[in-house]
Amino acid sequence: MVHLNLRHSTRSIYLGLACVSLTLHLLLALFCLSVLQSACVLPTSSSSSVPRIDPVSHASSSSSSAASNKQANSRQHGDGHKPSVGGTIDHAGNDSFSEDLEKAKKLIGVGKVSKKESSRSKLEELFRHPLYNLPRPKLQEDDWLLRLKTDAEAEETEQEEKSNRDSVTSDSDWQSASEEEGYDKVTWTRDEETHPPWLRFHLGISRWELYDRKDLNLAQLTHYLATQRILGAVQKKGGTQLKLLVSFPNYGQALLKPMRQSRDAETDVNLFYFSDFERHNAEIAAFHLDRVLGFNRIPPVVGRLINVTTQIREVTTDERLSRTFFTSPAGNVCFYGKCEYYCSVEHPVCGRPHALEVSLATMLPDLSLAPRRSWRSPWRRSYSRTKLAHWEKDAAYCDTVKETPPYNRGTRLVDLIDMAVLDFLMSNMDRHHYETFEEFGNETFLLHLDNGRAFGRHSQDEPSILAPLVQCCRIRRSTLLRLRLLSRPDFRLSDVMRESLAQDPLSAVAPLLSEPHLSALDRRLATVLAAVQSCQDRNEDVVYNDLDEHDDQQLGENP
Repeated sequence: MVHLNLRHSTRSIYLGLACVSLTLHLLLALFCLSVLQSACVLPTSSSSSVPRIDPVSHASSSSSSAASNKQANSRQHGDGHKPSVGGTIDHAGNDSFSEDLEKAKKLIGVGKVSKKESSRSKLEELFRHPLYNLPRPKLQEDDWLLRLKTDAEAEETEQEEKSNRDSVTSDSDWQSASEEEGYDKVTWTRDEETHPPWLRFHLGISRWELYDRKDLNLAQLTHYLATQRILGAVQKKGGTQLKLLVSFPNYGQALLKPMRQSRDAETDVNLFYFSDFERHNAEIAAFHLDRVLGFNRIPPVVGRLINVTTQIREVTTDERLSRTFFTSPAGNVCFYGKCEYYCSVEHPVCGRPHALEVSLATMLPDLSLAPRRSWRSPWRRSYSRTKLAHWEKDAAYCDTVKETPPYNRGTRLVDLIDMAVLDFLMSNMDRHHYETFEEFGNETFLLHLDNGRAFGRHSQDEPSILAPLVQCCRIRRSTLLRLRLLSRPDFRLSDVMRESLAQDPLSAVAPLLSEPHLSALDRRLATVLAAVQSCQDRNEDVVYNDLDEHDDQQLGENP
């Protein structure tokens, strides 16, 4: 009897434990389910479907017809050609670079500039400073480079323009049987709103600057360079290294320089300055630095990721360029073009496998509309492995320059010294010539073109670039005050440059200037200010006062 009771008790205990265990398992399952429903969010994949097109292009995914382009007349640096370019916009995948492409598309795909979240923007505060908002003299009619024709003038030249449109000869290098295909229908009127951004940029060039920093068209122009569908690309004649002329549907063009080396690569110390690579990020950074210094003398430049296959190889009508394309052993699409330096199969430009970083510089007005004069710089280097230039051997060389037109009057000498300061800050030794617009004579600014050899070495400075300042001991007051401003901690040059460069689309891939290059800017700025102070210690008439109507207190500076 006792044995039977014990058996029933044990069975009851086992049954109770089983019920408790089941209850605990049910509670645990309910808890996990509630956690999963409230906390688990499935991520949206950005790489599972990569559009097989230019990462920042607005081209339709169905575009596949071949297009030949209208003959283009824009030329930059005075040695351009007249291409008629075109072709198809195909869509090729780029899995190995898709992550970078997605970053770039997110940054510029909707036409907005990405801005780092910050409680305080040094760049915005800099541009609000009185030194960057000086009153401008009212521009007269002859202070504009270009102007729209009146109705009477348009009527008088209508027949001549018709004749010019029919004057393309049958042996033109880039003539096309369907030269209008792919271009937008022209609906331009006198209303500025109907003009494409590149035309508004051309019409905004004045005697004193290339663009107004406050002009809203500047943002539209850089966005258009970064997003417009590329209709064609041909190699630009002239120059020592590879560069292309690309065309857009709205008849705009841009000068393309491809990526040749990584951001953090330094120029080999054994290379001469005239045999260094041209860098795409140097062109972009030079534009931003020129703007930060308040010069506004470099045409707007923007970075872009392009598809080297569909946006160069398949749209080019340049037979010389087309013959240089090949696929590398790593499976990357490469080309090398025809030029004096680094255009060989040993020095190719390669995509990864199709994606390629490039800089796109806004083209200046065609030389037939706005001729430019090329001036040999008095401080031009010898471009010889053994010889020195005259200025490198004569400490009093500037005395001769000061007596030589056009440096003996006006602002030409301090304009040249502005350019020397810019070149020293970015370590550009390749300034053999500069250009001005003929329309304005000698009373105008200097164009700061062709900056691809800048930012080559951050660990070393080149004092000889400052020779115009050191030998002449002359500098603009507005330039000096801005340099002093940029040396202050609240407007530190490296900080505002970092912030400015972050607005470029390619900053989504990697910073356009490495931190050592940014630190070098601060170091070199201190060197420039020390050189000015040394001049002031030895001379009285150092500062050229271009701010007669403003005292130091008005400009936010101590006397």
